[in-house]
Amino acid sequence: MNYNETKKIFEELFTHKMNDEQMRDFLLSMKLDESTTVESIAAAASVMRAHALPLCVDESLKPKLIDIVGTGGDKIGSFNISSTVALLCAGAGCFVAKHGSRSITSKSGSADMFEKLGVKLDLSIENSSKLLEETGFTFMFAANHHPCMKFIMPVRKSIPQKTIFNILGPLTNPASVQKSMLGVFDRVFVPKIVEALRINNTKSALVVSSREGMDEISISDTTYAARLLDNHIEEFEIDPQNFGIKRAPLEAILGGSADFNAALVLDIFSNQASEPQRDIVLINAAASFVVDGMARDFQDGLEIARETIKSGKAMKKLKKIVEVSSRL
Repeated sequence: MNYNETKKIFEELFTHKMNDEQMRDFLLSMKLDESTTVESIAAAASVMRAHALPLCVDESLKPKLIDIVGTGGDKIGSFNISSTVALLCAGAGCFVAKHGSRSITSKSGSADMFEKLGVKLDLSIENSSKLLEETGFTFMFAANHHPCMKFIMPVRKSIPQKTIFNILGPLTNPASVQKSMLGVFDRVFVPKIVEALRINNTKSALVVSSREGMDEISISDTTYAARLLDNHIEEFEIDPQNFGIKRAPLEAILGGSADFNAALVLDIFSNQASEPQRDIVLINAAASFVVDGMARDFQDGLEIARETIKSGKAMKKLKKIVEVSSRL
């Protein structure tokens, strides 16, 4: 199916014009593998975002927004790296509109960790917008913004194999972010996702997948990457050693429960974490600063990330997010 044909069928899905059997048959046809096309990813993401309840923000703020997110599903068991990076970037002055949910395949999803840090999550959409405006950060619960998924999810959960929905979340940010740092669990989807982002008018993005299958930039091996900037795409590999980051085994960045991962964020922001735990946050934050436009290159981004932690800006920002979210 081409883009328009796929879009038409997804419109039928999201407007509940299919019964459960038809939904199941359609989702089975949308299996996630090497045959998944760019057109189907872009069309599905476009329809899903169009049916989302949007985060209403001031027009002047929209071009500044960035999401830092992974698809999940890599089964590595790392701590909440992208969520930690999101807080760090907010501490440096980025406007982070984070889109996520509770844990599905891991011990701690982004929402679980933020909750343990004291961030109030049951905010109305209006107050989520206020949190963003006051602090430069907000967390948008996927379930609150995608009501159409309520009748799709039961059918999706009945299907044992991965479908296109396993990668749609990061592409359907309700704030319509134009900048995205996005990790995926399989390198085959890196060029497809970055092209789908381009089709759907994303201005700046970096899509990454490490050699060992992490949906982050790894410090254990090289990482495949595709950079989108002003409609131009460039593919390359990232070796952390080229930026002075030492290689470390995957075991060094494993996470645990929401309590464990929340405590680790505090350790990283107070310079008490291990070198690998800190370094994987630094390299992913550096990439995010490049996507945001705050950094010229990775080396510049690393300096910004280190200074944001060393100066206490990251910890100060986290405390402000907790305080403002509790008040709203």
